[in-house]
Amino acid sequence: MNIKKIIYAWISKKFMGGCSNYNSLEVRRSCRSKEQARDKFKSGGIPHAQGLIFLNPFAAIRFAKQHGFPLVIKPNVSGFSRGSHFPIRDYKELWKAIFLAKLWWPFTVVEQFLEGNNYRVVVANGEIVSVLQRYAPAVKGDGTSTIRELMLKENTIREEMKLYPVIYPLKESAQTKAFLAKQGLNFESVLKAEQRVTLFYRISLAPGGVVEVINKQLLPEVNNALFKNVLNLFDANILGIDVILEKGIEFDYRDQKCIFLEVNSRPYLKMHAYPRYGEAEDLSDDFNQLDALDIKQSDTF
Repeated sequence: MNIKKIIYAWISKKFMGGCSNYNSLEVRRSCRSKEQARDKFKSGGIPHAQGLIFLNPFAAIRFAKQHGFPLVIKPNVSGFSRGSHFPIRDYKELWKAIFLAKLWWPFTVVEQFLEGNNYRVVVANGEIVSVLQRYAPAVKGDGTSTIRELMLKENTIREEMKLYPVIYPLKESAQTKAFLAKQGLNFESVLKAEQRVTLFYRISLAPGGVVEVINKQLLPEVNNALFKNVLNLFDANILGIDVILEKGIEFDYRDQKCIFLEVNSRPYLKMHAYPRYGEAEDLSDDFNQLDALDIKQSDTF
């Protein structure tokens, strides 16, 4: 076994547990950076955010002056939203985000940010396999409970649903404390009935985010065709496509703001079996088809 295979085996075990591996080395390399994905989106006429890759932070400042806020900053090579910061609304937040993102990777992406509904769409073998809506960690008030108490109640629900360890518990972390403080809140704050408060900005599982299964039948045919087109653009067997739609995925993408963020050549499929909302789908037939594929250099980075 050569050194590349050893390194890739370690990366897969350390950082990619539960992630699929159904694409060739060539496809995985074509999906590896945000810049590559954006170039593909552009060539295929896929709606995407204006953005650029930069090493010099002043390039991001010039981008902000040209395009305005809100923005997102993220490493050019990353996964699971590691090192990503959004929504950035002013230059002070921009400088801080640049510094933190570069701790992950020296080359950094700045992009326009769209506030809307965030989805992971898995497309494989030319078909839409699964659609998840993704939510940042949050609690909803009942008029009497503190945020701390609401977090404990939510964690109890997640435990009873047996979502751990794929879905994580809400935590009283320093990050959550600081994020609440920006909203004029703390763990002892009592929320009004139905008042929803976000606990952290990142829409990912690690800080306590959750997913909801969306009925694939609700997607208009024009949206289905768009996602299948993305799969074809990358000549992939499977992709996890991250997209934000202003109104929702059940509406024609042409009638709303829509931004494709990135593609994942090794999407984390395990989370599809552990939704916080909606019923988990039986995807075994899709996985069986993928398991039958002969994947070239699947053990090489």
